[in-house]
Amino acid sequence: MRLRSYRDDLLVRLRDPDYAAEYLNQVLADKDARAFLIALRDVVEATGGVGQLAEKVRTKRQSLYKVLSRRGNPTLNTLQQILEPIGLRVAVTAE
Repeated sequence: MRLRSYRDDLLVRLRDPDYAAEYLNQVLADKDARAFLIALRDVVEATGGVGQLAEKVRTKRQSLYKVLSRRGNPTLNTLQQILEPIGLRVAVTAE
């Protein structure tokens, strides 16, 4: 019997926009910007990868890799451009 890896299972689950939104919200709750970028990269990978996203947002792949890197610091506009094709959006809620 072959066991599926956690990462493979996570990437399958992240294809569901509701699951992806909750995943990102849980990471945001930790207030760790680096962890959020890692989680966002996971969501991007699960939904087609950086190359496919770059085509959708009409930007260079290298630019997206830079934004999603450990040292990335996406602007709100860039974050919105990344999330929209995935079926997600930035929102503010009361605590």
